Amino acid sequence: MVWHGLGGAVAVVAIVGRTSLGRAKGIARRCYSAAATGAKAPLHRAVMATETVKFFEPQRDQVFIDMTFGAGGHTRALLEAAPGSTVVALDRDPLAHRLACEMAAQFPGRIVPLLGRFSELPALLRTVEGLDRQRHFDGVLFDFGCSSMQFDEAARGFSISHDGPLDMRMDRDRCPEQLSAAEVLARIQEPDLVRILKVYGEEKQAKKIARAIVNARFTVKRIETTAELANIVAHCLSQGESAGGQGTYDFRQDKLRRPAHVATKTFQALRIFVNNELNEINYGMVLAKHLLRIGGKLVTIAFHSLEDTIVKRHLTGHVVDDVASRVPLQYVSHTLAHETEAMQEMMKPHWKQMHKHVMVPTDEEVAENPRSRSAKLRAAVRLS
Repeated sequence: MVWHGLGGAVAVVAIVGRTSLGRAKGIARRCYSAAATGAKAPLHRAVMATETVKFFEPQRDQVFIDMTFGAGGHTRALLEAAPGSTVVALDRDPLAHRLACEMAAQFPGRIVPLLGRFSELPALLRTVEGLDRQRHFDGVLFDFGCSSMQFDEAARGFSISHDGPLDMRMDRDRCPEQLSAAEVLARIQEPDLVRILKVYGEEKQAKKIARAIVNARFTVKRIETTAELANIVAHCLSQGESAGGQGTYDFRQDKLRRPAHVATKTFQALRIFVNNELNEINYGMVLAKHLLRIGGKLVTIAFHSLEDTIVKRHLTGHVVDDVASRVPLQYVSHTLAHETEAMQEMMKPHWKQMHKHVMVPTDEEVAENPRSRSAKLRAAVRLS
């Protein structure tokens, strides 16, 4: 299945010239100079960093790729656990790339910062000598979703609790053709918005919310801030929810019976659509299979079922034409007959999971970092 996202050409961001691991120190110095006038790195706790290092078991001279550098907590943990190891730090967020450049100055020659999406990685790797061969890496790490620094900055438009422009672009202004969430809501047709909210947000009230957003756009004004969107969703869902239809209805319970703002799923759906996240995750999983050496390890950390489902179906081989199947295995017909060789090739495992059940944060970590409570970690070894 193709996880439909916002269209547009993929801009390839490449480092000028050709570099090598031996000259990564030079990259770090140039990046650090460019970022010298920026703010200090924000406080950020890497989710399940201890478990990540445990599964990777990093050794000297091994090379890893952190596909979602963020604030660099996982990268730092890997580098400190194995002196002499190297991490290629990829992120699509310019702020995260700047932080990677700053960290590269702290670990000379051991971090190669790259700015781009998962889909841009092959072009980026071709600019780094020694890293363009398939199955080169000893480990690949994914930490999906938004980072705390993206949620905490009102101007990014990701957070319900911080009023700011309704942007939601992880790439910021790096890709001029990419529409912001406000621009999407200003142009989209109601049936398309219903599908986005239902598929990407798993929102049961998708039709009601979509109708309210479109009505507000035509009768009042364009929705341009996070507060405006949150208020519209809360107002439309409050009708009939409280006694006599009066009062407000700002919170409801999520799947784990925790209080969540009623607009949470709407924000999630728009963020996934604007950033084409599920297509990128699917492509990232395909890349991991080709970039890891035989015996290389993969660790993924997902924060909602859409992300985790794609990962799980890749690890179990439930993939058609390099795309995670849309239909769960229990709904696949077992009465169909296929050629033996075709079935054996299809069922040939590419991954061996390193644990029986999905891993979740400890109670102590959740108490220290409540945002980690939804995390699900999966680890696997590449077999073929």
